[in-house]
Amino acid sequence: MALPLSQLPVEVLREVRARKWLALLLFTVVSFGVLAAGFLWPYKYQSETIIFIDDQNIIRPLMEGSAVTTEINDRASAAQELLWSRSVMEKIARDQSIFGEKAASMEREQLEERIGALRSNLSVRPRGDNYFAISYQSESPMKAFQVAQRMGQLFIEETNQRKRAESRDAYEFIDRQVKSYEDQLAQVEEQLKEFLSENVDGTESEANNRMANLRNQLELAELERAELRTRARSLENELNRVNPTFREGGVDAFQGRINALEEKLDNLRLQYHDSYPDIVILKEQLRELRSQRARAMANQDDGALSMSGESVSNPVYQEIQSELSRTRADIQTVNTRIRSFEQLLAEQSTRMERIQENKAQYSELTRDMEVNKEIYDDLLKRRERARVSMHLDVEGQGLNYKINETAQFPLGASGPKFSTFAAAGLFVGLLAPFGLAAGLLQIDPRVRARYQLQDELDLPVLAELPHVSTPFEQRRDRRVTVLVGALAIIAVVAYIAIVVASMMGVFG
Repeated sequence: MALPLSQLPVEVLREVRARKWLALLLFTVVSFGVLAAGFLWPYKYQSETIIFIDDQNIIRPLMEGSAVTTEINDRASAAQELLWSRSVMEKIARDQSIFGEKAASMEREQLEERIGALRSNLSVRPRGDNYFAISYQSESPMKAFQVAQRMGQLFIEETNQRKRAESRDAYEFIDRQVKSYEDQLAQVEEQLKEFLSENVDGTESEANNRMANLRNQLELAELERAELRTRARSLENELNRVNPTFREGGVDAFQGRINALEEKLDNLRLQYHDSYPDIVILKEQLRELRSQRARAMANQDDGALSMSGESVSNPVYQEIQSELSRTRADIQTVNTRIRSFEQLLAEQSTRMERIQENKAQYSELTRDMEVNKEIYDDLLKRRERARVSMHLDVEGQGLNYKINETAQFPLGASGPKFSTFAAAGLFVGLLAPFGLAAGLLQIDPRVRARYQLQDELDLPVLAELPHVSTPFEQRRDRRVTVLVGALAIIAVVAYIAIVVASMMGVFG
C-alpha cells in the first residue's frame, strides 16, 4: 500500500536508520563501483581537421558558360564515403608512421580488423555552408592526431585526383564521340555524293515545270493542227469548184479571169480583212473585168461568146493547189511535232517516277546528315568546354578543397572524464540507500501510517501508539550509529585518497 508523499521522507529516514549496516554497505558498493567504472572507462581522444570548400574563387564567374567546374552534392556525406573507401582506408591502415613498421606486412585478418576500427571511429560533420570537419577518435591521443591529420591529407589528394580523372575521362569520351560523328558525317556525305552523281534527273519541281511547258506546247500544236486541217478542207472545196483550164479571148475569157480573181479573193478573205491592200486591189480588178465583159457581151452574140478563145491553164486553180500542198505539208510538220511532244511527255513521266522513287532515299540521306551535323556541332562545343574544364582541374581552379585548420594534438579525452566519475560516485552512493528505501516503501503492502487507513480504506483511527525504545536499545543504537558513521567517514576518506592519487598519476 503506497505511502502519501508527505509521509514518505519520514518513513525513508526511519528505514535507513533501522538498516544502518545495509545502507553503509550499499553506499560503499555503489560509490566504489562508480569509481571503478571511472578507472575502467575507455577514454577516447579526438582530433579533427577542418576542410574549407572553395567554390567561389575568381575563376568561376570568368569561365561561366565556357567551362563546367566539378561539384559535389551533400559534400559531407560525399567526403565520408570517399574516406570510407577501401583505397583510402588501406593506405591509412598500412601507414608505418602511425602503426609502426609491421603495418605494411600484417595479415589480412588484422588489416580488416584495423579498417573496421578506423571506419567506426571516423566521423564527418558539416560546419556551416562551406566547411566540414573530419574527426577521428582513439584511445591514444597520438594516434587520434596522426590519423586525423593523415585523413585530411588523403582527402585533399583523392579529391584532386578524382576531379582530374573525371574531367579527363569526360573530355576523352566527348572526343571519341566527336571523331565517331566525323566518320558518320563523312560516310553520309560520300553516299549523298554518289547518289547525286548517279541520279541526274533533277528535282521534282524541275520535272513538273518541264511537263507543264510540254503540255502547253502540245496544246498549242494541237490547236495549230486543227486550224491547218480546217484550212485544208476549205482549199479542197475551193479547188473542186475551180476549172483547171479556161479559154483565153472572147467574153468567156473575161468570165474565167473573173472566176479566178473571185477564188483568189475568197482565199484572201479567209486570212485577212476587207481592208487588206491585196483584197482592195482584187475588188478593183473584178469591177473592171465585169465592166469589160458587159461591153463585150453588148457587142457580140451568145454563140460567139462560147466558141471564141484558146484553152489555157487556170492560174487560180494552180495557186489553190499549191496552197493546199503547203497546208498539207504544214499538217505533217505539226503532226511530227505533236508526236515529239507526246514522246517527251512520256519520258518526263518516267523521269518523274524515278524522281519519286529516289525522293525517299534522298530525304533519308539529307535527314541523317542534318541530324548528325547538329549533334556534331553540339559535341564540338561540349568538347571545348570539357577541354577548358580539364585544364581548370589540372591547374587547381574551380571547386577546391583546402585544409582550413590542421589536426591538433588532443590534450584531454572527449566525453566524461575521471573527475566526473569520481564526483558522481559519492553523489550516487549517497542517494542509493535513500532511493532504494523510497522504492521499497512504495511497493510495501504493510500499513505504516494512519493516513493510509483513513484515506484509502476509510477506517477511523481512534489512537496511534508511538514506538518506544528502552534505554538499552537507545544506547545500542547510538553505538551502532557512531560505528557506522566512523566507517562511512573512513570509506569517504579512502575514496578521496584513491581519487587524488589517481589524478596525481600514482596509478598511472
